[in-house]
Amino acid sequence: MGIEVKYPFLFLLLIPAVIMVFLYIRNHRGKENGKFLIASLRLVIFSLLIFALTVPQFLLPVKGQTVVYLADRSASIGADEEALAWIENSSSHRKSEDQFAVAAFGKNVVLEQNLGRNREAVTEFNGKAEDSQSNLEAGLQFAASLIPRDSSGRIVLMSDGNETAGKSLEAASVLKNRNIEIDHVILRTAAGDDVSISDLKMPPSLYLGEEAPITIEVTSNTAKEADIRLSVNHKEVLKKTVQVNEGKNVYTFTHKADTAGLTVYKAEIAADQDAFSENNTLHSVVNVKGTPKVLIVQGEDAGDIANLLIGSGLETDTVLPEKLPTVLSGYLQYQSIIFNNVPATVISEHQMTLMEKAVKEFGTGFIMFGGEESFGLGGYFKTPIEKLLPVDMDIKGKKEMPSLGLVLVMDRSGSMAGNKIELAKEAAARSVELLREEDTLGFIAFDDRPWEILETKPLKDKKKAIEKIRSITPGGGTEIFTSLEQAYSELEELQLQRKHIILLTDGQSATNGDYELLIESGKEKNITLSTVALGQDADRGLLEDLAGMGSGRFYDVTDSSVIPSILSRETVMATRTYIEDNPFYPSVQPYPDWSSLFEKGVPEMNAYIAATAKPRAQVPLLSEKEDPVLSEWQYGMGRAAAFTSDSSGKWSGDWARWEKWPSFINQLVTKTLPQYESEPYRVAVENKDGNTVLSLESAASKSLPIEASIVSETGEQIETNIRLTAPGKYEAAMPESAGMYFLNIKQTDQNGNIQVHQTGFTIPYSEEYLQKGTNKEHLESLSKMTGGKELETGEEAFRPLKKPASTKQPISEWLLLAAFLIFFSEIAVRRFGLAALTARILKKNRNKKEKPEAPMKIQNLKAYREKQSSSVQMPGKLQAGTSVKETTEKTKEKKKPNRPKPAAESPLKEREERMKRLLDAKNRKNRKNQ
Repeated sequence: MGIEVKYPFLFLLLIPAVIMVFLYIRNHRGKENGKFLIASLRLVIFSLLIFALTVPQFLLPVKGQTVVYLADRSASIGADEEALAWIENSSSHRKSEDQFAVAAFGKNVVLEQNLGRNREAVTEFNGKAEDSQSNLEAGLQFAASLIPRDSSGRIVLMSDGNETAGKSLEAASVLKNRNIEIDHVILRTAAGDDVSISDLKMPPSLYLGEEAPITIEVTSNTAKEADIRLSVNHKEVLKKTVQVNEGKNVYTFTHKADTAGLTVYKAEIAADQDAFSENNTLHSVVNVKGTPKVLIVQGEDAGDIANLLIGSGLETDTVLPEKLPTVLSGYLQYQSIIFNNVPATVISEHQMTLMEKAVKEFGTGFIMFGGEESFGLGGYFKTPIEKLLPVDMDIKGKKEMPSLGLVLVMDRSGSMAGNKIELAKEAAARSVELLREEDTLGFIAFDDRPWEILETKPLKDKKKAIEKIRSITPGGGTEIFTSLEQAYSELEELQLQRKHIILLTDGQSATNGDYELLIESGKEKNITLSTVALGQDADRGLLEDLAGMGSGRFYDVTDSSVIPSILSRETVMATRTYIEDNPFYPSVQPYPDWSSLFEKGVPEMNAYIAATAKPRAQVPLLSEKEDPVLSEWQYGMGRAAAFTSDSSGKWSGDWARWEKWPSFINQLVTKTLPQYESEPYRVAVENKDGNTVLSLESAASKSLPIEASIVSETGEQIETNIRLTAPGKYEAAMPESAGMYFLNIKQTDQNGNIQVHQTGFTIPYSEEYLQKGTNKEHLESLSKMTGGKELETGEEAFRPLKKPASTKQPISEWLLLAAFLIFFSEIAVRRFGLAALTARILKKNRNKKEKPEAPMKIQNLKAYREKQSSSVQMPGKLQAGTSVKETTEKTKEKKKPNRPKPAAESPLKEREERMKRLLDAKNRKNRKNQ
């Protein structure tokens, strides 16, 4: 057992404490007999308080050892069985006082067995450790957290020593300060033949039609045949079988750049019996300069915009909305995107989000043309597409709308649990927001019976209605007819111009009723019905028949993310007032970009979809009701426009036959094209101290501030901070996730001119998937730094530590308690004069020791008694020659106890003291009277 203090420098306070006690003794010289006792007590009090302030602690030895087994489960390790067998063998040698824990790590760390005694070791790893990285630093920090604080212990690291993330040497230096030793056990690395693509080199930019040199570097640990494939924008353009030799292999190919815009090249290699498939692919992003390319998404009954753009020199690709790309690179190869009468109900929320990112972060243009499937009628209310457009799908002037009664009938059975019911509730909430407060709304949720969530009545409190809808939870079975019958019964007697029911389910009804009779009687009351079949188990045949009989629309949904668009579209369609179909001449607003085109007037237009222009939008064309016909604005880095009439001529009327119609379309598309700077930055991805770093270098060595936006291939926004590291050089920390990323850079010069640069880069796969062998040197460095070693047997894991573990017991409270007890004792000594009394007692004892009295020897007991009795005087009798007074005084003296007589004092001194007491009494009396 030992003792340690946390703040030893506070012992310096003993110096002023000793000085104060010395001054007390000197100032009370000759005045108090007990001054040395008081001084001693005060010195002890000061010493105890100062000792308590240093925070002293007893070091109590801990019985047994604390060991944490830390197993590497990254991809480079051959198998888990070796580590588990070693842990089982080692833990069997522990003593009853020893305790151990088991943790595993890869990119993350998981706890497999908590710290404890007298338990068997785990027989298998149950935690999910991601194997794409070996983060030794995170593993060591987690293992150290299992060892009790202020106590030493041992970490047994089982790994191949290959660190691909973190800085384990820095973590080891912290463990050294905690007296935690790191022992290591070398595990076998994953064995097997492996072929990998280690590099893909492409020029950062090309011109359309240029032959691009492509260099593919392949690394292999064996000689074998392999197939190399090259694809451009996910289309395979080259496949070749090559002989791969052991070591590094370099292959060179060429490809003619035939697509303008950001082009993604992907190189792949495939071989038999390949250990890792993760290292068989690399990407490269090239900016191909040439003719701008436009993606046209064409719906039904839409005009052929591609023919109108033939003379403009633009390249076009026309696709159906169901064939839209699902990755960001599928949109970034185009300079502008056109939606021509496209419904939102066939486009997933994810696809809309990718397009919104392309416009906002990378400057891609966007145009939406009207039609019966577009804008609010298409279901775009509160979607990412509405966010990027210069108009809101909600319209002003709702008081002029016909009265509407809407009842939502939604399945809440157990099969709807999870994402389905959440999206359905969100969809219903959007429908509520589209309604007016005087509109009538009802909501029925059903499982094996109907549950009335909202009573069918005028909508007075939208917020409360939405809260009730969002409180719905999944229930039991599915019974449709009863709920549908209740919805019809609640609407049929209401005096409303529009009455509509929307039925949404993902199952089949447990019972059948007379649907035809129910719907026909409802049609007589002007009630319409639309149905939504969600998922593979829905009764599509029944729901499609119900929609047909109910004069509504049937939606067959495989992606539940489109439910909100469907319900918002149905809500808008129920009013039938979003279409303004009275012919009119649009009024031209004074915008210089458009004035010259309309200097000879504007053609007549038949119809458009009503919408509301956003506050920052420019509106060159307005309707007679001051609704926007053509509007545009800057959204982030891109420019978006909305033409609320169609392109086919059905709604646009004379515009489609107007001689300047092609020029109008060309100008509209051209205004949305991005303006890019020609390769102003060189981009590189580096690995610095285990971290992925994006490096940018200005070709002109400009050091102006830049704004950068980074988006992954899946459309995820990457939060990063671009910092200036040197003149014209910038850096940004990147996530460790391998994949393709797209970068947009915006720089504003001193004159306010904005330059934009767009490119892409790839974070390659982790080095974890490269076979490097065992890094024994790194493991030895960790062990040597903390006083550990390589373990040869499991028994060594529980050997005594070089600095034994101990627990710390603070004693400051006990010292403070002792100091206060002595403090009160010192007060008692001073207050009650115990010091002087103690001094007299001590003095008397010393005198007795110096002059001891001889003991009385009695020779004859009878003679002694006679002598004593003769000396005793009887009361009332006087001796001869003695007065009564003298006899009384002698008797009193005999009764007095035998006390030491005080030293005689002079009469003069007695008078002085008596006078002094009288004066003091008189002064006290005067003060009291005053």
